[in-house]
Amino acid sequence: MPATTETETAPVTATVTEPKSTAFSGFSAHDFDVFHVPGLEARMSVLIERVRPKLEQLGERLSPFLSELVGETIYPHVAKHARRKVNPPNDTWIAFAANKRGYKAHPHFQIGLFGSHLFVQFAIIYESDNKSVFADHALRQLSDMEKHIPAHFVWSGDHMVPGGDTQSELGREGLRKLLERLRTVKASEALCGIIIDRNDPLLMDGEAFIAKAEETFKTLLPLYRMAF
Repeated sequence: MPATTETETAPVTATVTEPKSTAFSGFSAHDFDVFHVPGLEARMSVLIERVRPKLEQLGERLSPFLSELVGETIYPHVAKHARRKVNPPNDTWIAFAANKRGYKAHPHFQIGLFGSHLFVQFAIIYESDNKSVFADHALRQLSDMEKHIPAHFVWSGDHMVPGGDTQSELGREGLRKLLERLRTVKASEALCGIIIDRNDPLLMDGEAFIAKAEETFKTLLPLYRMAF
C-alpha cells in the first residue's frame, strides 16, 4: 500500500497557502500502466511525463486544505526516485508533512499509486522518531480508534508491500500487535488509510476524488494527532 524505500524527494514548488483553481483531471488506467513499462529509464520517463504532473497538482490543491486541517503549514513532497540505479519503481506518491525539507522523519499523509490501486493514508515510517510516541498514545486509545477509524480502512506495517489488512480483519489484538511492534522494533512502521482499485470510476472524476481524499484525511486526523 505505501511507498518504496527512496529517501530523496523534493518539495513541490507551489504556494501552500492558496488553493489552485485548475480542475483536477483524475487518474485513468493509462496512469497505472506506467508500472508495466520495462526498464528504469523508460519507466521513469513515462512516470515523469504522465503521472508526476498529477501528483504535483494534488500537492497544489491539497496542501492548503491539510494546512488548515492540522493547524500548521503542510508542505507537499513528490517522490523523485533519484536513488534508483537499476530497478524501476513499483509505485510513486506524494507525501504531505509539516516540514519543508522532507517527510520521512515526520508523521505525514500520502497519496500514491501502485499498478493495481491508489492509496490515501496516514503514515509513520521507520525513519521517524515519533513512532514510540504514536504507539503509546494509540495503545492507550484502542477503543476510541476502533470507533473512529472505519472498519474498511487498511492498516499496514510495511510501506514496501502493497495492500494490508482492514481494521475489521485485524481486530483489536491484531492492531495491538502492530502498535506494540511499532514501539519496540526499529524497522517497524504503521500506515492506515483507504485503497481504491485502479478501475474504480471515482478516480476518473478528479474533483470527486479530491473530495474523497479530503474526507479521508479528516478521518485520519486523530491518528496524526496521536504522533505528537
